[in-house]
Amino acid sequence: MYISRRFLLVLTCIVLPATVFAKHHQAKPNIVFILADDMGYGDLKAFNPESKISTPHLDKLASAGMIFTDAHSGGSTCKPSRYALLTGRFAARKNNFNDKVPIITEGRATVASMLRDNGYRTAMVGKWHLGFDRKAKRDFDYDKPITGGPVDRGFDSFFGMHASLDIQPYFYMKDRKPTMAPTETVQAKNSVGGKEGWNHIQGAFWRAGKVGPDFKHIEVTPRFADEASKVIESHDGTKPLFLYLALPSPHTPWLPTKEYIGKSGAGMYGNFTMMVDAVVGQIQVSLEKAGMSRNTLIMFSSDNGPVWYEKDVKRFGHQSVGPLRGCKASVWEGGHRVPFIATWPGRITAGAKSDRTIEFADVFATLAEIADQKKRKEDSVSFLKTLLHPDQTQAPRSPMLHGGSVIRDGDWKLIATKSGRGFNAPKGIKWGIELYNLRGDLAEKNNLAEKMPEKVESLRAKLQKILGESSAGK
Repeated sequence: MYISRRFLLVLTCIVLPATVFAKHHQAKPNIVFILADDMGYGDLKAFNPESKISTPHLDKLASAGMIFTDAHSGGSTCKPSRYALLTGRFAARKNNFNDKVPIITEGRATVASMLRDNGYRTAMVGKWHLGFDRKAKRDFDYDKPITGGPVDRGFDSFFGMHASLDIQPYFYMKDRKPTMAPTETVQAKNSVGGKEGWNHIQGAFWRAGKVGPDFKHIEVTPRFADEASKVIESHDGTKPLFLYLALPSPHTPWLPTKEYIGKSGAGMYGNFTMMVDAVVGQIQVSLEKAGMSRNTLIMFSSDNGPVWYEKDVKRFGHQSVGPLRGCKASVWEGGHRVPFIATWPGRITAGAKSDRTIEFADVFATLAEIADQKKRKEDSVSFLKTLLHPDQTQAPRSPMLHGGSVIRDGDWKLIATKSGRGFNAPKGIKWGIELYNLRGDLAEKNNLAEKMPEKVESLRAKLQKILGESSAGK
């Protein structure tokens, strides 16, 4: 019996659930952005083959898509980095990162609001750390909706926590309300004096404070992974999905669950980083279950460098920042050059590598181009052409800022500040102007400032020009 192809197509539409059909045929891709917390450039084997940490899921993700070897977070600490990622602005334009109030001004466009306005369902799971409205005494009012957070800045839904896993009060939030108010107390904890020799802000470190009855530190990363999987697997497919999964790991406290203890060659930190890798694998499985994997752009990165000292390098033989100098909170490359991976089946060439300089602010313009949003953001430069056409020559990125006194222009980098060398910088040194050509000096060892004063002044002028293009603080 002859059955026409048209009849089979009609029959398929009737038999298959509408959600499955929609997921496979929507024009715009789903987008999942996974942000690790305090993960180093050299922790992933895709960026550092000598890494002592096993990252099979991230390795697979990298081999299926493109890695960027010159990608930069929005800052070398949590809040500036997240601000740049979500707003498409250099964090240097914001002069106040006090998270006792909303850091993103009400009404400012975010990646989430832009995608929502262009037909996306937008969801966030994880660590916010960009402030909420609080009471006059700056505590949360748990009896009222907590405003100024993700669902007031473009996300349709939110499940997460207000800040890092070592900053009290400790409680989960769903949209604008706590799942359970922090009515109990948890004592401070650290790993000082343990056999691995961590300092007071490493290891299983958190501060004393109030905690919700349903909140257990060791359960948070797995809980966020499960909540993200629920978002994906319950997605009805009538709209494309944008999911922002902001993990609290491997930021302290380093709390690997039983199956990861002792599994890495980099102690508690490496074990906890392996859990981040496992979360990436879990998300990929959920996308496959939901029939979304073929039309989903996945981006993975870290908000800044790690808390990793020279003593840790010597003890474990693990270079958490790879060939870079510095760590978290540093204006050197180790503070803000981060692993960045993007995959999109059928669109991004598998196994591709790009040395194009990109910054977190650029994610806004890139996703806007995908969503057919034409409005330009002041600092955001789309790298979509690089993703889709890696073999074609692309125009270099315009100068970008790391804070208000560091500029990158092509291979040149100027550091015009006496502070900000990071947690692992030598003490007692008076830092001056630093000028580097990163093309041949990625480790920033050869300061050219005294030899090239004209270059210093040229870059300083460019820095001031960029800052003057838009009013800071908004």
